[in-house]
Amino acid sequence: MKISAFWFRRDLRLFDNHGLYEAIKSGKKVLCFFIFDRNILNDLPDKKDARFHFIFQQVRQLKLQLNNIGSDLMIAYDYPDKAWVKWITQFDIEAIFLNRDYEPYAVQRDDLLNEICHKKGIILKTYKDHVLFEKSEVLKEDQTPYTVFTPYKRKWQEKLNQIGDSEAFIHYPVEMEGRHFFPLEPTPLPSMEFMGFFPSDQYIPEAKDWQRVLSKYSTQRDFPAVDGTSRLGIHLRFGTISIREVARRAFKISETFLSELVWRDFYSMILQAYPNVVGHAFKPLYDRINWLNSEEEFKLWCEGKTGYPLVDAGMRELNATGFMHNRVRMVTASFLVKHLLIDWRWGEAYFANKLLDFDLASNNGGWQWAAGCGTDAAPYFRIFNPEAQQKKFDPKFEYIQKWVPEFNTPAYPTPIVNHAESRKRCLEVYKLALSDG
Repeated sequence: MKISAFWFRRDLRLFDNHGLYEAIKSGKKVLCFFIFDRNILNDLPDKKDARFHFIFQQVRQLKLQLNNIGSDLMIAYDYPDKAWVKWITQFDIEAIFLNRDYEPYAVQRDDLLNEICHKKGIILKTYKDHVLFEKSEVLKEDQTPYTVFTPYKRKWQEKLNQIGDSEAFIHYPVEMEGRHFFPLEPTPLPSMEFMGFFPSDQYIPEAKDWQRVLSKYSTQRDFPAVDGTSRLGIHLRFGTISIREVARRAFKISETFLSELVWRDFYSMILQAYPNVVGHAFKPLYDRINWLNSEEEFKLWCEGKTGYPLVDAGMRELNATGFMHNRVRMVTASFLVKHLLIDWRWGEAYFANKLLDFDLASNNGGWQWAAGCGTDAAPYFRIFNPEAQQKKFDPKFEYIQKWVPEFNTPAYPTPIVNHAESRKRCLEVYKLALSDG
C-alpha cells in the first residue's frame, strides 16, 4: 500500500496544520514521523534543556492522539538523512509532506532529503505554515526584498487587504479519523535518558490564556512588571499553536499585536533573503568594529551584576525562567553592545542558549537591531540610558525588586561602567569603524 508521509518539525500540532492537511487531501493513507535530530541535540550543552523537555512532551502527546485513532507516530533519535533512508526502505512511501523551515541548517537538511527522494522516485511536497507571508510574497516593485520595516509593513498590509484576512489566515482543518491514517500498532517512544537528556522543572506557560492580553496589549506591553504580553513565543517557535489562528484573533482585537507578527515575518524574510546575517553584520562595515570583549564584564552581564538594576533584573529573569520581557531585551542588548562594547554575537549566543522561545531569525534580527548593524536597525548613536528606561517603564521598581531583591542595599554592586563615559567611548569606536579611513 503506497502511503503519504508527514514529517513533524516546527509544527507540533494536529489542528490547523497545512502540510498535514495536504497529506490527508492526497487520498493516500497518512503516516506521521518525527526525528529527534542528533545534529541539533548533540550541540545542546544543558542536558536538562527545558525546550527539549517541552518538545518531548508534545511529541508524546501527538503519539497518543494518533494511537487513539489506530495509527502511530514513527519516532527516530538519529540524523535525518539516515532516519529517512531507513523509513523509505521500511514503508512504500509515494510522497513526503512537510512544512517549510527557513533556517540555514534546515534548508541544507531538506535539500539533502530532496536528493534522497529524487533518487528513490519519491515526491517531496513542502508548504508554508510557520509564517504568514514568505520572502517571495511581500516584495518591492522591482521584486527585491525589503530591508526597512515600515515600507515592508505597508506592503504586507496591502497584500493582506488584496487577498483578505480569511485567505491570508486560512484555517486548514485536519480530520482526525482513522480512515485517513495508516493503521499501525504503537511502537515504543525513546526515553529522554536514552537520548542523553533529563526532565526539566522549568515552568513553561500554556498557550490557552494568551487572548486575555490582546485588548490591553498596546498600553501594557512595555511594562515588565505587568503581565501584559502573550507568552506565546515557545508555542510559535515549535508550532504548538497555529500562527494563522493567532493572526485571526489579533486582526480583530489588536493592531499592535498584529504588528508584532509582521515583525516576525520581516525577520524571517530577512533570514530567507540574506542567510549571511548568521554570523555577520547585515551592514558589512559594522564587522570592522573593534570590540573590547571583556570576559569579566560579559560574565557580570550574564549574571545580572552590572550595577544597572533594569539590566540586572532582565538577565536574572532570563536565567531563572528562560523568558525576558521584550522591552528589557532591548535594554540589556544595547547595554552589552554599546556600554560594554562586547560583540553582539556573544549576546546573541547567550540568548540562544537561554531563551525558551529562541528563534534564529528574530534573535539575530533583534541583536543586530540593538547593535545598529542590522536591517532597519537603531542608528549607532542611539544608546539606551538604562536609568531613563527604568524611570519610564518600571517607575515604582516593581520589576526590579522582584528580580534584584538586594537593590538599594549595600549588597548591590556599583555600576561597572559610567553611562556618560561609556556612551562617549561607544560613539568614538563606532565612528572610527564606520569612517572611510
